[in-house]
Amino acid sequence: RPKENFARLNTSAKMLCIPETDPEFALAALKKLLTIEQEWIPGLAGTSLYIRPTIVAMDPYLGVRPSHTYRFFIILSPVGAYYPEGFNPVKIWLTDKDVRAVRGGLGMAKTPANYAASLYAAEVAKEKGYTQVLWLDGVEQRYIEEVGIMNIFFRIDDTLITPPLQGSILAGITRDPVIALANHWNVPVEERPITIDEIMSAHDKGLLQEVFGSGNA
Repeated sequence: RPKENFARLNTSAKMLCIPETDPEFALAALKKLLTIEQEWIPGLAGTSLYIRPTIVAMDPYLGVRPSHTYRFFIILSPVGAYYPEGFNPVKIWLTDKDVRAVRGGLGMAKTPANYAASLYAAEVAKEKGYTQVLWLDGVEQRYIEEVGIMNIFFRIDDTLITPPLQGSILAGITRDPVIALANHWNVPVEERPITIDEIMSAHDKGLLQEVFGSGNA
């Protein structure tokens, strides 16, 4: 879904005062790049070619203002499974102290600021034997938002529930087709706020059937 990825790139760019990229040019450039580098595309099961379009500021300037010049480039990398566990389930740790993003901030932008805000809690999780962090909202710290690098879904009593896009979590490119597929399969889907207490209650009652994340990586 490259067009959706380039559209999100521009959404993030606008939030960071970066000029938008022509999506048609970006798609044509990506296709040309893949033609040139096609021998790097892995063919083994469980592998893929990871594609990362990137924009960085290029002004020779130190200060707090938007840059006047930028460089757009695309990184390609053959990859296997993202986690050391491979395609097996991963353990996630819930933090009730650290906050990654709030509404009105950069939570819905694909920018290094989001990753920087998550590093400390991620290291704590790693020390405790967990792979990723489950983030709660930045105000009440009750409502589930997302995992470090993926949107999260809960299947409760045969209904698929995922937090809504309200400005503090990333609109995952994989999140959208998961919802579309569920609707196609006549699985009830609810995009709504859900608290950690509701999850624990559903688990205690035997109604929590499944938890999974979605993400390109």
